[in-house]
Amino acid sequence: MLRGNYSAKIDDKGRLKIPNAFRALVEDQHGAGLYLTSVTGESVRIYPMPVWLGVEERLRRMPSTHPARLKFLDRVNYYGQLSEFDNQGRVSLQPRLRDSAGMSGDVDVLGQVDYLEVWNHERLLAKFERDPFTDADASALAEFGI
Repeated sequence: MLRGNYSAKIDDKGRLKIPNAFRALVEDQHGAGLYLTSVTGESVRIYPMPVWLGVEERLRRMPSTHPARLKFLDRVNYYGQLSEFDNQGRVSLQPRLRDSAGMSGDVDVLGQVDYLEVWNHERLLAKFERDPFTDADASALAEFGI
């Protein structure tokens, strides 16, 4: 289970050092293979390869012409790349994704249960401001016993 938040930095070469706690968990449970992508271009999603393969399997069950499937695949493929941890626990972010998501300097690496999401720190705080957690959100979660 990937949970919590760690601060990190993007180096001058566009590499992100994955926080050790997250890296150890991903490697122990899934190996070193990763799929880096984004749906909106605002943040970076880092999927352990077995988790990403599960996403693709669920997509295969949808009709190939379904508009939501097509939009999702267009975006995750546009921003996507195969990757793996280097010897120092870093991953390289391709320039298109790095530029779109504002990946430079300080970033936050958030555990999202089975994948990691990386946000430019300032962009994440702005997201929290424009999209606060509401009573409606709490009610929706309560329907699932959360």
